[in-house]
Amino acid sequence: MGNLMDLRPSFLRGRAPAGKTSLDVLQKLWRSVDLPDESLSHVVLTGADPVLPSSFAVGAAAQASMAAAALAAAEIWHLRGGARQQVSVDMLHAAQECRSYFKINGVAPNPWDPITGLYRCGDGNWVRIHANFAHHRDGALALLGCPPGDGATRAAVESALGRWNALDFEQVAADAGLAVAAMRSFDEWDRHPQGQAVAAQPLLTIERIGEADPRPLPKYGHDARPLRDIRVLDLTRIIAGPVCGRALAAYGADVMLVNSPQLPNIDNIIDTSRGKLSVLADLDTADGRIALGNLLRSAHVFVQGYRPGGLAALGFGPQDAARIRPGIVYVSLSAYGNAGPWANRRGFDSLVQTATGFNHAEAQAAGQEAPKPLPMQILDHASGYLMAFGAQAALARQATEGGSWHVRVSLAQTAHWLRGLGRVEGGLACPMPGFEGLLETGPSGFGELVALRHAAQFSATPARWTRPSSPPGTHPTVWPFN
Repeated sequence: MGNLMDLRPSFLRGRAPAGKTSLDVLQKLWRSVDLPDESLSHVVLTGADPVLPSSFAVGAAAQASMAAAALAAAEIWHLRGGARQQVSVDMLHAAQECRSYFKINGVAPNPWDPITGLYRCGDGNWVRIHANFAHHRDGALALLGCPPGDGATRAAVESALGRWNALDFEQVAADAGLAVAAMRSFDEWDRHPQGQAVAAQPLLTIERIGEADPRPLPKYGHDARPLRDIRVLDLTRIIAGPVCGRALAAYGADVMLVNSPQLPNIDNIIDTSRGKLSVLADLDTADGRIALGNLLRSAHVFVQGYRPGGLAALGFGPQDAARIRPGIVYVSLSAYGNAGPWANRRGFDSLVQTATGFNHAEAQAAGQEAPKPLPMQILDHASGYLMAFGAQAALARQATEGGSWHVRVSLAQTAHWLRGLGRVEGGLACPMPGFEGLLETGPSGFGELVALRHAAQFSATPARWTRPSSPPGTHPTVWPFN
């Protein structure tokens, strides 16, 4: 290309395995959505894998996905009349931000329910049960004939699973709408119909789903952040979707997290709600649907992580949103993609790692029999930044071409992409780093919050969160006046 980054010495360029640099990975991402090459001459990527103990290029995945989202924000800023600015992302900082570390009132919450985890079944294979939500935990316990609630023990679950074949339990649990995955090798996943469906899809898709006039983005002074006055509805709950909204908030968007009073949350909401408004709307009621419809009519981006088809049943699927708000950018997250026999299956990062071969491959690299997870939930975090990247690429298209747009990302497609980045020789010998120098402390609606600063740095419009994280229902269901 002959851009500035090509001239930088290798030690200043994040390196992925097999001769790829993080810049190579970013360039491929960037060009996949037809964004201008000129932007790529304004990015600086520092660091090299391994930065965390893994045989996979988790550092490159964190850095490239975050850099794509940040560089897209800088491109939006350029479309709004701002001069092109430099975006820099350090690999270690990016990877550390993807570890979901935070303290609230001096305590780092344990994100895992005691029943959540990997278990050997009677056939010698393993299953992972995701029990962080009580209804998933109690459903799995009921299938196994174990006592429900807090009276359950891992020993009882281990004993019960000794009577099951892993794939059979996975299927029965899936039929019951529960969150379980059997461990597979890469070869087994590649032969599976869902693995083949995922491999046939691009990493993310941006599809025009309706006609609408372009909405040119208003121009502001040089000190405004790139997404100022962009309104984002965030209907997500776990990690990937909330990370998308948090990134867009850091780049200046008005992000409104919409929770149902009937649905549970996890402690990560304390960290991932930074920068967001937080409201309640029960979409099972007419009042809740009316409130969401009113918000949607002046929104720019709609981000959702419901089970496939879930929001369409409530009148807020992609086509519904495009009808209510012509010109909307609608972003959907799923576990296993929108094609294949598992398209409607529930899943979380840890389950997708298990099902798609990562836990098996990492265990082999470590020379151990028991499954080995990746050192952070990189599928969640990378997917979140890819969602933010796709949302902004579609927003740029809307501003210049018009139309309504649908962006789709899945954890399984992100897993396929991560696998394609290659392996890191000796990566598991990397020590787990500390967070020194990367933390910031401030007030929140939950108490004093210590969490990671954002790793993406902008030379002209620094990323920051101007709203503290707040419990669901803190704010009214109306957009603020700016």
